Amino acid sequence: SSALEDIPTLPSRNYHTQAFTMTAAAKTPRYYPAEDVKPAKATYKVKQNPPRVRKSITPGTVVILLAGRFRGKRVVCLKALESGLLLVSGPYKINGVPLRRVNQAYVIATSTKVDVSGVDVSSINDEYFSRAKDEKKEGEEEFFLGDAPKPAVVSDQRKADQQKVDAALLKAVSAVDMLEAYLAAQFTLTSGDKPHLMKF
Repeated sequence: SSALEDIPTLPSRNYHTQAFTMTAAAKTPRYYPAEDVKPAKATYKVKQNPPRVRKSITPGTVVILLAGRFRGKRVVCLKALESGLLLVSGPYKINGVPLRRVNQAYVIATSTKVDVSGVDVSSINDEYFSRAKDEKKEGEEEFFLGDAPKPAVVSDQRKADQQKVDAALLKAVSAVDMLEAYLAAQFTLTSGDKPHLMKF
């Protein structure tokens, strides 16, 4: 009898209640969504830094255009706009390049500098070059008629700004010997030239 007394007794459990609880927890829901609804992801507003401009390009740097209708022209960089594009001018009287925006990836910066401290371009920004919203778009009939393309109309404000900028820019260009002829000459390469060895 002493040996039976030494055997530990296990606590009593209600196995029926435990089995019913496990079955209820594993029961599938009755409602299924018609489509898989993905949980909404947390969105974060990324603050964009202003575009970086190459160190070799500063206001007054003479750059060579590599693309566009004025490729091969030497122009004067006036400033960098908020969009990262460069504001340049020929001047228009020397090489026919007006005030325009160019991508810095398609220019070659030279070591030639022009003093543009007297040129006021503070009022010229990216919105200055935006197209007017009241321009009438061509309809389908006008498109298929095949009329001659309409010439670009330059506003009087754009002409006045061009004359104002060029007046100050020409004064700075004339102060440097041979600079006017340098800006008027077009940049070209021959078969024997090696651009990667040139110092601009």
